[in-house]
Amino acid sequence: MALLTHVLACIFGIGSWMSINGVWVELPVLVNVLPEGWYLPSYLIIIIQLANVGPLFITLMHKWKPGLLSEVLVICVVVSTGVVACFLLAFLWHYTMDFGGARHSVAFFILTFCLSLVDCTSSVTFLPFMGRFHPRYITSYFIGEGLSGLVPALFALAQGAGISSCVEVAIPSNHTHRSNATLGNVSAGDPVPFRLETRYSPANFSSLVFFLILSGLMFSCLVAFFFLNRLPRVWDLSEQKLCASEITLHSIRKIPADGGLKEGFTNFPVEGKAESCSKEDEEGAPEKVVYSWTTLAFMYVLITWCSSLMYGILPSVQSYSCLPYSNLAYHLSTTLGAMAVPLACSISTFLPSRSLAFLSVLAATGTAFGAYNMGMATLSPCPPLNHSEWGDALIVISWVLFNGTLAYVKVMLGVILRGHSQSALVWYGAMEQLGGLIGAVIMFPLVNVYSVFKSADYCSFRCPA
Repeated sequence: MALLTHVLACIFGIGSWMSINGVWVELPVLVNVLPEGWYLPSYLIIIIQLANVGPLFITLMHKWKPGLLSEVLVICVVVSTGVVACFLLAFLWHYTMDFGGARHSVAFFILTFCLSLVDCTSSVTFLPFMGRFHPRYITSYFIGEGLSGLVPALFALAQGAGISSCVEVAIPSNHTHRSNATLGNVSAGDPVPFRLETRYSPANFSSLVFFLILSGLMFSCLVAFFFLNRLPRVWDLSEQKLCASEITLHSIRKIPADGGLKEGFTNFPVEGKAESCSKEDEEGAPEKVVYSWTTLAFMYVLITWCSSLMYGILPSVQSYSCLPYSNLAYHLSTTLGAMAVPLACSISTFLPSRSLAFLSVLAATGTAFGAYNMGMATLSPCPPLNHSEWGDALIVISWVLFNGTLAYVKVMLGVILRGHSQSALVWYGAMEQLGGLIGAVIMFPLVNVYSVFKSADYCSFRCPA
């Protein structure tokens, strides 16, 4: 039963951010069809941040009207909405209409908002629900949450989304192209018989199939929640008073028939055994730990900081930091970076650390890797070691370590707050969303308004020597 609970918690966690992550990894296919083109990501950032009305509403209701909203009902509605929205997106994503004097993907935007609402709200509903279970299952949930980015990425790689190559395109003989840079084997100023262009390979399967897969995975999350909600509370050792090692045949006694009750069984321990729990059992039912407001504030600030880097600031510039090196570096950084998150969650299971000093140092280390990534994005399109294998390796390693270190910090802070109270987990989710919102608000004008970061086509652009 314990193994089953771990598996269900992991599947449940996968549904937390999988749908909107699926939309992001599918963008290389969508931008070639939808009228917004490569402006589509900037629209998605706005839509996702508007969806924060969901967690804001849940958090305020939890604060001012506790118990009014049924946690189970809210999760059922949220996950069911995700299943239906993914299913409809498979058939309606390419439909457009005139709006505001231009052609826009209104159906795609509406359904994406529904998916964003599902994922944002999961931060303040899924984790508090998992707070009902033993703390060891929190880690399994975080592993699933990490996989919510990896699973869609693997399907996108199988689909071949965004895989590109440089091809030579012949220039008509009556057209003379002069350039100030060196293209191919032709010197600057000479007529160029060809030019290099980026060509994207056709997908192995359509976006319809991709979104149907996401809908099926979201349905599996709903099924996992159904069984988790019906697991007997005996497996929540934080509420269990009887040591599992003391449940024996002698612990089961018949209730006397003359007691006025039907014959049955109880699971009370035999005399003299109630206090004989092993150390493992004592650790299995940890007492609540009360932290000062100063300590709680520090942990919430740390959560907000890590979330702003992981979900708002650095993802906005990942393409600028990786694509100047190569398309391969970009794909490896996104895929391996996504794999680093569940790996860090698994490491936290075997090598946990509740030391806030150590977690602070680890957060600073992850921030340093993030600063390197941001620096390379700022120097785009000509960062150091451009078009070098060393440059490719360094940027990929930096992204992997950035995601892994900060993911470990967030998981351990979640485990620590689980020992404080279930309400602390609600505020954990709220601070996580707040961090992502702050990061997005900071980066949106820098990327889309002031154009601080410069991009260039990898195939045709060459940095000056």
